[in-house]
Amino acid sequence: MCNPEEAALLRLEEVFSATLARVNSYVLQPLLPAAPEPSDPWGRECLRLLQQLHKSSQQLWEVTEESLHSLQERLRHPDSTSLESLLLLRGADRVLQAHIEYIESYTSCMVVQAFQKAAKRRHHPTQELVVNAVTLFGNLQSFMKQALDQAAATQALWHTLRGRPRDVLCTPAHRLLQDSQDVPVTVAPLRAERVLLFDDALVLLQGHNVHTFDLKLVWVDPGQDGCTFHLLTPEEEFSFCAKDSQGQAVWQWKVTQAVRQVLRGKKDFPVLGAGLEPSQPPACRCAEYTFRAEGRLCQATYEGEWCRARPHGKGTLKWPDGRNHVGNFCQGLEHGFGIRLLPQASEDRFDCYKCHWREGSMCGYGICEYSTDEVYKGYFQEGLRHGFGVLESGPQAPQPFRYTGHWERGQRSGYGIEEDGDRGERYIGMWQAGQRHGPGVVVTQAGVCYQGTFQADKTVGPGILLSEDDSLYEGTFTRDLTLMGKGKVTFPNGFTLEGSFGSGAGRGLHTQGVLDTAALPPDPSSTCKRQLGVGAFPVESRWQGVYRPFQDFVCAGCPRDLQEALLGFDVQSSRELRRSQDYLCCERTHPEDSVGSMEDILEELLQHREPKALQLYLRKALSNSLHPLGKLLRTLMLTFQATYAGVGANKHLQELAQEEVKQHARELWAAYRGLLRVALQRKGQALEEDEDTETRGLQVHGLVLPLMLPSFYSELFTLYLLLHEREDSFYSQGIASLSLFPDTQLLEFLDVQKHLWPLKDLTLTSNQRYSLVRDKCFLSATECLQKIMTTVDPREKLEVLERTYGEIEGTVSRVLGREYKLPMDDLLPLLIYVVSRARIQHLGAEIHLIRDMMDPNHTGGLYDFLLTALESCHEHIQKEDMRLHRLPGHWHSRKLW
Repeated sequence: MCNPEEAALLRLEEVFSATLARVNSYVLQPLLPAAPEPSDPWGRECLRLLQQLHKSSQQLWEVTEESLHSLQERLRHPDSTSLESLLLLRGADRVLQAHIEYIESYTSCMVVQAFQKAAKRRHHPTQELVVNAVTLFGNLQSFMKQALDQAAATQALWHTLRGRPRDVLCTPAHRLLQDSQDVPVTVAPLRAERVLLFDDALVLLQGHNVHTFDLKLVWVDPGQDGCTFHLLTPEEEFSFCAKDSQGQAVWQWKVTQAVRQVLRGKKDFPVLGAGLEPSQPPACRCAEYTFRAEGRLCQATYEGEWCRARPHGKGTLKWPDGRNHVGNFCQGLEHGFGIRLLPQASEDRFDCYKCHWREGSMCGYGICEYSTDEVYKGYFQEGLRHGFGVLESGPQAPQPFRYTGHWERGQRSGYGIEEDGDRGERYIGMWQAGQRHGPGVVVTQAGVCYQGTFQADKTVGPGILLSEDDSLYEGTFTRDLTLMGKGKVTFPNGFTLEGSFGSGAGRGLHTQGVLDTAALPPDPSSTCKRQLGVGAFPVESRWQGVYRPFQDFVCAGCPRDLQEALLGFDVQSSRELRRSQDYLCCERTHPEDSVGSMEDILEELLQHREPKALQLYLRKALSNSLHPLGKLLRTLMLTFQATYAGVGANKHLQELAQEEVKQHARELWAAYRGLLRVALQRKGQALEEDEDTETRGLQVHGLVLPLMLPSFYSELFTLYLLLHEREDSFYSQGIASLSLFPDTQLLEFLDVQKHLWPLKDLTLTSNQRYSLVRDKCFLSATECLQKIMTTVDPREKLEVLERTYGEIEGTVSRVLGREYKLPMDDLLPLLIYVVSRARIQHLGAEIHLIRDMMDPNHTGGLYDFLLTALESCHEHIQKEDMRLHRLPGHWHSRKLW
């Protein structure tokens, strides 16, 4: 086995070899070719001495390298390499001779001032290089003297120490720079009998206690009174007080220069404090340190950037128990983006927090992946879930769930949606302290809907329950929505059952009450289309947790450093997690992922204020998930899907959904206005006064709603389909019956006046008759109306309807040979004909969606009139039974209006 002395000797040889190589490269080699051989005897003698020095230096380096190689072999193979193999032992004479020749050559050059004379030869173009080399080599004497003095002082120090202090401090690498026994100094508030400054550490001795401070993590603050200066370290702050200003100056200067040297990683050359490096060490550094004092960082090792004795910048914290934090720090606390791993009891299981931090705790947006496979994406405050967030169980959880909603101090509180996969139901409503509390709606996979009041996670008081067959129960319930207590059931046929309800083991549901079979059938719209949740959850406050971070971001002036913390980010896969860790060592936003800085976004916004340009800008912004408006839209889409997709696709939630979409459009417009206000403020301008209601309505319905509606259309239109399924079923039957008629018979049946029939437009083959032609009349209008299904924009749907009206009128005018304005009596039957031939599926759902989403400013105008006409067509088609064996009489169009 090799011993520590051999290892220390190896390190000394390595340093010496590297130093010789530097001397040859930077000093001697530039001197030798500096000029042609001098003509005077003294010049030739100086050149000879320099050549001899170069040769002896080269020989000494070769010997040192050979010795270094033998030491390395001994350390690698201590069992097979004996001590006799070391060059220092078997060739001691050779090693000593190489050193003697080098010292003799060096001293000979000093005696005749060979370095200075070589530097005075001005005629050569490399004069500046030569002068610099000579200066460095000449100062080697001062450096060597300084190094020898330090070594001698350090050797003398060891004789003054006893016991543990000597065992701890006595190492070959230490060099004593200052001792308080030479220049007295006292330390406060720490107590120290003796202060030692080494080239890599500051040591305070108190009895057998040794307090060592790594100079890489020592900051010097000048004192105020001329006799004192202060030192900052990661866990201690103390003052040095000297007897006089001279003593203070010596200690402060030496500590400062020692810190600077250790940060540079090499000693000053040629003398302490000389050179081109700045005299003051940098305030910001990179270093590693293990905390010892009790507290949250006890035993934790921090590696990264520091500033004034505190972790500051990018770094990594590791605890012995496996906890790990990598991220940004500010004044010693986690601050900014960071990733923390918390080990759990199970082997190789961790909780992973990818969050924003503020002053040591999670604050802002974060993604947390728990060892239970649960995942939380949302906002934090003071380390707790707070604001909007989504908590979802793992895919293999025995009781799968997903909560989308608001949190307060770590608990579900406010408006939220919970899907219980095990029970197959979804709760939509209010929460408090982690429990359902307040008004709520429960929707099940079986199509059953409940609305009532919850308290401490249990139903209280009366509620209503709608079954899939449109039976209605009004009364009290158990927790699992079983009928219990007094209540009333209204069946689809109008029968009612009123009394007391209950259930027991093996008995099923039982009741005692009165069955009324004489009641009239209920209005279908009162049960089938009954809407739940409307009024119970004000739409303005429903998703404030989503809107508020954006509002806070805008109110703060859209600072770039808060953009991610307030608006969120998305790191989902392990690959992206690795990238997010890479972000800690560079800028968080990568060029391939960026939409530009916040400044660029605001500048572009100012350049697109005209109506057409604004529409293009908003379309681009809303479609980009990295733009603030795009991020907001995607979060709103998430809440919408969590509420109305899957189990939530229930016709009784249609009104709740459509008012939510309108509110989102208003909020997105307000968000755009907020960004515009910030953009103008940065230019020293002000946004015009607040919009009036009419102007805001035009922008919301005419600009924002059409752009954002596609994001919600799938879930929203599904609700309309379910709500109007019955009437659209009758409508489809009517369309099927009408499609059996040839054109002329259908026109006659609809009581369209014959002089309006476009028969002369038809080109027949030899075996065709007008009475057999189908789907040819008013073909342009039919094809035009079919385009109503190609867009989701309510305004574009209305424009299609307007063009259809124009095509009908144009066809009639062509038949009559003159411009003709259709009176109402003629328009309705023609429109019914075109609708029947267009065969638009789910026309009732389409009409109601257009009606609900159209701009209120169109009420009473042409669009409103045409939509009313289309509604009448839909109504009459579904009311009339067009089966061939039961053809009704003529329709009277006057009565339709």
